[in-house]
Amino acid sequence: MRITGAVLEEIGRPRPFAESTPINVSELELTDPGPTEVLVKIEAAGLCHSDLSVVDGNRVRPTPMLLGHEAAGVVVSTGDEVSDLEPGQRVVMAFLPRCEDCAGCATGGRLPCINGTKSNNAGTLLRGTRHLSRDGEEVFHHLGVSGFATHAVVDRASLVPVDSDVPPEIAAVLGCAVLTGGGALLNAVQPEEGDTIMIVGLGGVGMSALIAAIAEGKGDVIAVDNLADKLELARQLGAAAAYTPAEVAEQGIKADHVMECAGHPRAFETAFEATRPGGRTVTVGLPDPSARASISPLTITGEARTIIGSYLGSAVPARDIPRFAEWWRAGRLPVEKLITRKITLDDINQAMDELAEGRAVRQVIVFDGE
Repeated sequence: MRITGAVLEEIGRPRPFAESTPINVSELELTDPGPTEVLVKIEAAGLCHSDLSVVDGNRVRPTPMLLGHEAAGVVVSTGDEVSDLEPGQRVVMAFLPRCEDCAGCATGGRLPCINGTKSNNAGTLLRGTRHLSRDGEEVFHHLGVSGFATHAVVDRASLVPVDSDVPPEIAAVLGCAVLTGGGALLNAVQPEEGDTIMIVGLGGVGMSALIAAIAEGKGDVIAVDNLADKLELARQLGAAAAYTPAEVAEQGIKADHVMECAGHPRAFETAFEATRPGGRTVTVGLPDPSARASISPLTITGEARTIIGSYLGSAVPARDIPRFAEWWRAGRLPVEKLITRKITLDDINQAMDELAEGRAVRQVIVFDGE
């Protein structure tokens, strides 16, 4: 079938992307789903730093590639071996499929799926298939999803069903920002009653961690970012306090557990220095592979510190997305307040500039339903 999607033509073009236009909205051919795959009509897709990191070259992927990994839509049709999804059912896309057979999947979310990681790096779906082409040229999949398009074929392992009362834009953000930030809070930080939690970096993932921490209600939540608008939003969402990194350093502010959600070595250093003795520093950001941070190993030993890396929120999507959907349904998780603006596919290059400048928490592409 013919679809319309946002294709990254070349990695590393200079900013502003609105001028260099690395992403081209074009028509593509999408082939039918295989036995374990599902055709989904995309309703909404969020822009995330994991998309930007491919555009700017921090994460090298094969091109041309149809971008987008945080998305939600409705099932159109399924392969012969998919028996638990039906046409019309709303689904959230998870950007790391789980094969359920590898050593990574056996860790309950602590480690990523080995086979899912391999297929993501290769630009294929979980079982090595590809379904995209343009003018006879193969187009690669992005993180098993390629959600910046009117339709997508994905492996069943990349989908989590949600009830139809969860709006598409909320469902999309649950699949990456909330799963990563909120998941890391629940699965890696694991705060106890009375613990203070600090969030360093208030993008979509950081804000999601913040509202999840507030929803869980174990203790005060401290927000840290360089941008005043984000600090003000954090206060409005219920943060007990909000500071710039410089203020944290100057005032010696500490917390029992600190989450680094910015993907920058200086943010990691801020998070480490702000962690109290015996506490956990949990890092979920994805910096440039060449980035390096400076910390004191003696502090780790002398203060019985723990540093934890958390990918995709150390989550099992089928387990954790329904939990966050229920928190949203109960009014505990105001995901809608994280959506800075709704856009169309044609806005994609400018939207990447907004993301790179930190001016948006979450921008969501909303499809017209045609």
